[in-house]
Amino acid sequence: MKLVRDTWLIFQRQFLLLVRQPVWLFVGVFQPVMYLLLFAPLLKPALSYLGVTTNAEAYRIFVPGLLVLLAIFGGLFQGFGLIAELRAGVIERSRVTPISRLALLLGRSLRDVVSLIAQAVIITLLALAFGLSVYILDLLLTYLMLALIALMTSALSYGIALVVKSEDALAPLMNTIAQPVLLLSGILLPLASAPGWLQAIADWNPFSWAVDGARALFAGDLGNDAVWQGLGIMAVITVLAVTWAAREFARSVR
Repeated sequence: MKLVRDTWLIFQRQFLLLVRQPVWLFVGVFQPVMYLLLFAPLLKPALSYLGVTTNAEAYRIFVPGLLVLLAIFGGLFQGFGLIAELRAGVIERSRVTPISRLALLLGRSLRDVVSLIAQAVIITLLALAFGLSVYILDLLLTYLMLALIALMTSALSYGIALVVKSEDALAPLMNTIAQPVLLLSGILLPLASAPGWLQAIADWNPFSWAVDGARALFAGDLGNDAVWQGLGIMAVITVLAVTWAAREFARSVR
């Protein structure tokens, strides 16, 4: 119960900081909206090799990948805020409090998850106006997968930030991680037409499983193995990421 209470206290404080600067919610959603408005209209002819003949079918393929993109990038760059708190002495002052070190991580990461889901809802509502249709249960399961991704990537970002303690080191490191993840997960376009060697490498990218699962859900195929494989892989990696990041918090706040 102490962990739950401490996590709630940290979450409240972090969420209040977010509410005081709501512009960050819209900054985070700006790039996906640009993809939705400027890139998505090109999809129907580009995906004709998959038998796509309508905009609704194209959006059912593109929007799930876009939401996963939002979750990955939205989480990976949260560490910059933590470095600012380190420099301001916020983390240092936490040493004299009895608050759980795991709660210091979970409270922040859960704030990031809530922010991500809010942005995902905005993207989904905009896509509905372009002809997208999805069942509510499938959509909720997709949001669960996005929440796992956001929790995992934000935890990794916080943990790495505690290790490097520098924006100059964190920025290129996060970009180095994010770029191959983006290219090897089929986020923008499915990898069905990719060379065999590229598909084989993508199979080792856990985010490609998440994208396949999200696309199966948007297609209404709840029983597809990709759905449960994606959720299972994301859950396992999230537990590992949170465990490692929590240890970094424990080492930094003693």
